[in-house]
Amino acid sequence: MTSPRHLLTAWDLKPDKNLGQNFLIQPATSSAIVKACGISSEDSVLEIGAGLGALTLPLAKAAKEVFAVEKDGKLVALLKNELALNPMDHVHILEASILTLDLDFLLDNVPNKIIVAGNLPYNISSQILIRLMAFRHRIKHAVVMLQKELALRIMEPPGSRQYGRISVMLQYCAEIQKVMDVRADQFFPKPRIDSLVLMIRFKATPDFPAKNEDFLFKVIKAAFGQRRKTLKNALQNSELQVGGEMAEKTLVLSGIDPKRRAETLSVEEFVRLSNTLETSS
Repeated sequence: MTSPRHLLTAWDLKPDKNLGQNFLIQPATSSAIVKACGISSEDSVLEIGAGLGALTLPLAKAAKEVFAVEKDGKLVALLKNELALNPMDHVHILEASILTLDLDFLLDNVPNKIIVAGNLPYNISSQILIRLMAFRHRIKHAVVMLQKELALRIMEPPGSRQYGRISVMLQYCAEIQKVMDVRADQFFPKPRIDSLVLMIRFKATPDFPAKNEDFLFKVIKAAFGQRRKTLKNALQNSELQVGGEMAEKTLVLSGIDPKRRAETLSVEEFVRLSNTLETSS
């Protein structure tokens, strides 16, 4: 693969900051990420943010089929040109945003659970992860590169200042493991922060299943919506439209001190709160 800098110059293109474009320039890192994916010749892969193909080509060598999603039409044209040099009929370049792509249609045409891989655009990484959770029963696992700050936040335990909404949601339904560090100087242009690659293995069944998962996620969002406030105040001032008396009663019934704050609750406590609140509503 031609270097990102030379490719962009040849096509008179510049990285789009609004799309969070930072292109991996180290082939050894690409190979390590693909190896971590554990791809067999029978696996289909969904690549998020194909960019200039740093992962697309090594993924294609390992997988039965690759669906490479890229939003930037200019990069799609460039990537298709690069792939034409090494024809690969099993690589499908999809010009779309992963946030709006019809994943139901795509996954209906994949015989087995799909593997997800990619260097996630930093500005929509959390949104992408939330979307993957919605389709997790059709995903074998995901190996994704994230900015280090977000990756660490995802893995933080309760009580940490960085523990937040995305931490609780992912820990509820997945096992998360660090794969490798990736320094900022392995990208062009060089970002301001290093990255981490995470392995996300979605659980067949959560350790503490919620009665209503959609409602659980709404409770988590409400609790962290005003994280400096006590849980009682956060809930009563949220979109859940829970009165102060009801909020306090529900928290007490859930065995949770109403004066606690969202970042102190474990996944199990959030599930207990959600189940109780839904029953009381």
